[in-house]
Amino acid sequence: MALARNLYRLIALDGSPHPVLDAPYESIDAAVVAAKVWCDGQGLSCALKERGIGVQVLAANGTWRTVCYPSNCLHSAIS
Repeated sequence: MALARNLYRLIALDGSPHPVLDAPYESIDAAVVAAKVWCDGQGLSCALKERGIGVQVLAANGTWRTVCYPSNCLHSAIS
């Protein structure tokens, strides 16, 4: 039996797909790195509320479940 791979995506704080980073990621680490790169670049010109990003994983039943809200984007906005 083959192991299923998890699929992740980045979301806005309201739970909708992120307007810029809406893409599939093969690991939670890849999703968090993409968020950090965006926040340190293009995201710097966004309002603080738009910089909040969540990570979701695709569950076996086909629904998306939120697994974390990385704080790295918010930290770079207020530093």
